[in-house]
Amino acid sequence: MPSVRDLRAKAGEEPITMLTAYDAPTASIVDEAGVDIILVGDSLGNTSLGYEDTLPVTVDDMARHTGAVARATDDALVVADMPFLSVGVDERASVENAGRMLKEEDAHAVKLECGPHTVDLTEKLVQLGIPVMAHLGLTPQHVNQYGGYPRQGTDQEAAERILELAEAHEEAGAFSLVLEHVPSNLAADVTAALDIPTIGIGAGPDCDGQVLVVDDAIGLSEWTPSFSKQFGDVRGEMESAIGAYVSAVESGEFPADEHSHEERDLEEIY
Repeated sequence: MPSVRDLRAKAGEEPITMLTAYDAPTASIVDEAGVDIILVGDSLGNTSLGYEDTLPVTVDDMARHTGAVARATDDALVVADMPFLSVGVDERASVENAGRMLKEEDAHAVKLECGPHTVDLTEKLVQLGIPVMAHLGLTPQHVNQYGGYPRQGTDQEAAERILELAEAHEEAGAFSLVLEHVPSNLAADVTAALDIPTIGIGAGPDCDGQVLVVDDAIGLSEWTPSFSKQFGDVRGEMESAIGAYVSAVESGEFPADEHSHEERDLEEIY
């Protein structure tokens, strides 16, 4: 299992792979594929819990899913996403919520959607032994502020603010940085400016690693963002298999004799 120190050493040397997972079966498959980091993302609100965005996801939700993923993972680093308003409001509560993911659910690190308010918190968490993955650019927990999910860092001022925050979180002790939905040239500049690895999602090819939502990568989502790619058609396979099951039951083909057991010594009871 790579440590956060191992991952930091990959910056500029070896591509880092990261995928989300929200349950034990998926985590096991992702882990066996050799992915470096499994992110238990608050995107489970959209992918697994039926919400329109990530805001309703609770600390209990994240803890439950993080534990399931951690129990099924042997080799990948497990990172727990901290959900909306679980950190950054009160320091004591922030530390307790983040610490719970490591202490009770066996995560190895937490991810924070970052801003000026998370610089000091990052330093505090790291001092207490809680590794922090920072996240800048498009931060979905700000959906109501953005009015959607627009690309970030598209003007000079915004780009410079992202770079300044990236450097501040590196100095505070973050071991890596997710850059989401920003111009590729901005991501390249941020990557060059930092010693810690950057992991991009919709941020171009020059980051030190890449992350996708697993449902998008395997082709389970009904819709995928333009910066994502489907590497399979799991949704199509599921539709085919479930359709075949329904047809087999309705036609009487299932269950067949080989799917049942008759106890010959059992007397008729009616």
